[in-house]
Amino acid sequence: MKSRYLGRDRSIHQQQRKTGIILTNLGTPDAPTSSALRQYLREFLSDPRVVEIPRVIWMLILHGIILRVRPKKSAKLYESIWTKEGSPLLVITEKLRDKVADQLQVSEREDIVLAIGMRYGQPAIGQVLDKFQQQGVDNIVVLPLYPQYAGPTTGSTFDAVVNTIKQWRWIPSLHFINGYYDHPQYISALANTIDEHVAKHGKPEKLVFSYHGMPKYFLESGDPYYCFCHKTTQLVAQQLNLAQEEYVMTFQSRFGKAEWLKPYTDATLTELAQSGTKHVAVISPAFSVDCLETLEELVHENKDIFIQAGGEQYHYIAALNDRDDHCQLIADIIENNLNK
Repeated sequence: MKSRYLGRDRSIHQQQRKTGIILTNLGTPDAPTSSALRQYLREFLSDPRVVEIPRVIWMLILHGIILRVRPKKSAKLYESIWTKEGSPLLVITEKLRDKVADQLQVSEREDIVLAIGMRYGQPAIGQVLDKFQQQGVDNIVVLPLYPQYAGPTTGSTFDAVVNTIKQWRWIPSLHFINGYYDHPQYISALANTIDEHVAKHGKPEKLVFSYHGMPKYFLESGDPYYCFCHKTTQLVAQQLNLAQEEYVMTFQSRFGKAEWLKPYTDATLTELAQSGTKHVAVISPAFSVDCLETLEELVHENKDIFIQAGGEQYHYIAALNDRDDHCQLIADIIENNLNK
């Protein structure tokens, strides 16, 4: 069988080096329906990086209980945030990609291609990488859009990348960026969003840094996510000259009976309101792009918790999304890694 490499217009030995850049994110169901959520959750919750329960036991629980009940509930939540363009996470990630492409002048260059890939759902990371192979890419840069490394997010992305390219006869150069939790431009972008919010809505009595949760035993097993979250919070607070009593760091989105990283966001908001705090603002630095966990859980669910407990003003500060300073950060990280 004729090699795909020999079939190109130019000899592989004469080709200019070509780099494929893939921006990855968690992913999204194709639609806010029970069937789409069942497919999405099956892939997501089958990942051993996400759920570290003995496989036989977990598969019985997943297929016997969770996939029979949770898709319908989750579909209603996704329906509440769905837009005319589709899933907010996918739509915003596409806008981010396009702005980063403009920063890198991708349309004017033959040596790089830029794409997005989702760990779960579409466009799948494996499909994007296979397309890179067909395009003659011999150098791959992977940038997961998770500022703070965590096994269930960044680590799982690495698994997906390797599981695809390990099947190839010829392995290209691979540069995997495993986080940017303390990057000066990232810290400045977060600080900018907070400054802009305060200018518009006033300074809150308490600024809540709410990160995505993780079972505590992940930390005890060596996952650095918890420490990276602390570092991000500390650096932003320093840049904004916040006193210790002006902010708090919490963790959201837990499920199951195991103990997760504390303090919990919902419990903290309840405690703050009950102790007399009337005005809070919540930011979620672990999410580069707004999604269900921010647009539903933080915007609505946790607001209700705070108000019902006696709070009066609750604001969610949007993720960095496709802000210019965020797009510049991503472009600069990529540019600095193109020739490594």
